[in-house]
Amino acid sequence: MTAVELLSYQWDRCYDGQEDWYPPLADALKDVTAEQAHWRPAGEKVNTIWENVNHLVYYKERFLKRLNGEESSYPPGVTNDDTFAVPSTAPSDWTETLARLRSVHYGIRDHIAAMDEKDFDRLVPTNSVGMWLSGLIMHDAYHTGQIIMLRKLQGSWPSHRSFE
Repeated sequence: MTAVELLSYQWDRCYDGQEDWYPPLADALKDVTAEQAHWRPAGEKVNTIWENVNHLVYYKERFLKRLNGEESSYPPGVTNDDTFAVPSTAPSDWTETLARLRSVHYGIRDHIAAMDEKDFDRLVPTNSVGMWLSGLIMHDAYHTGQIIMLRKLQGSWPSHRSFE
């Protein structure tokens, strides 16, 4: 298996491919309402589902801009904490957030499909494309687990499921 094939496989699996070791992000978000996305356990300072998704969208959009040569550095004044912000909790904004997530994921997927091995060594700006992709895949897996835990806490995730 080539690096292109491996990263394509993992990229697909982490978002909406067939479930493997953990549910894909799209499955973790399936049928989540805006109200559920904005829910937080009482008394706890944890990120909501929506905040986690905004964070994922931010870093994927940033990487896609870098792949397209549109950005080379962090925007001034933006911190990691800022990437979780949810400016509006209207149901239409949740729908738009999910659409942005899907769009940016597939935008990056289109780039992966057009790459060859040497493209993974290209620096954007100081890390290789291959390292970025590997990191984003692990990042998705980590936050997918958080989203599933939040859904379990709110009772919106099935207690028993099978992916076989």
